[in-house]
Amino acid sequence: MISESIALIHMSTREPTIDPQQFLTNLRAFHYREVMMSLATLAVLAGSILLFPGWGNVTKGVQSTVTTELLALFVVVAIVAGAIKGMLGFGYALITTPIFASVIDPTLAVVVLAIPPWMINMFQVGETKTGVSFIREEWILVALAIIGSVVGVYFLAQYNTGPIVPFLIGLIILAYVVFQVVQNFVTIEEAHHPIALSTAGFLEGFLLAASNLGPLLPAYFHTFERDTERYIGGLSMVLGIIFTVRLVQMALFTDLLTTYRIWLGSTIAVVTIVGLLLGTYLRRLEIDQRRFNWFVITLLFIISLNIFRNTIPALL
Repeated sequence: MISESIALIHMSTREPTIDPQQFLTNLRAFHYREVMMSLATLAVLAGSILLFPGWGNVTKGVQSTVTTELLALFVVVAIVAGAIKGMLGFGYALITTPIFASVIDPTLAVVVLAIPPWMINMFQVGETKTGVSFIREEWILVALAIIGSVVGVYFLAQYNTGPIVPFLIGLIILAYVVFQVVQNFVTIEEAHHPIALSTAGFLEGFLLAASNLGPLLPAYFHTFERDTERYIGGLSMVLGIIFTVRLVQMALFTDLLTTYRIWLGSTIAVVTIVGLLLGTYLRRLEIDQRRFNWFVITLLFIISLNIFRNTIPALL
């Protein structure tokens, strides 16, 4: 049986569409959906413009070996990852973080890449219009995810974890891929357990804060969540809250979030919008479920291999 929960690109007749004229009308009337999408976009636009360090300092805050051409490659990676996030509801940090961290300081990558996922998830909370109802039903999950995020930021600020945390996350992703392939994309009806979900939420918050890689909650939802829009909206709400807590904590209680890092993260977020809109459009098309299942699993497999490529040599 093909998993409906992992076939996230299946079109729903009730899925909202964006009419520019209606969007502006609703925005002026302060409708929840349009306000969330606009605030998320304007926040990163403001950061990328107001905090611009000058053309001579574009690469100054990264490291001396990073060239303008390499930053352009980062832009391409961000757009592709944004498209995948728009289609699946996850995958942005799983794609960008290992690639960025293989070139620049891993801690810098984790901090800078906290901003684009915040924007993306806030945007999708509005775009799907299901995040608020999800919070009402799963408030324990959200609370534990916040606690996990606070612990994770403290861990990031105090300890140098090296490659061990990304390596363990790569193992989790690979195990999930093997599980889905062996079970032929299994779904488990009504097996959604509050304790298991809350545990996944706490670990998701911790792993995202400590390493910017959090596959546990998406994997859990892929197996148990039946409603595509609820899945993407709910996951975006949880991740958006986690990233908000991270950014506030890093800004107020650590020296991790500098002005340059805010600018760089905001700039990457702005270009990510292009990919996000593309992925959102693709999600609304009718695509063969079995082919898409294999696309998701193949993508996760490639992500795990990329993580291993960057971490195993360092561990050895």
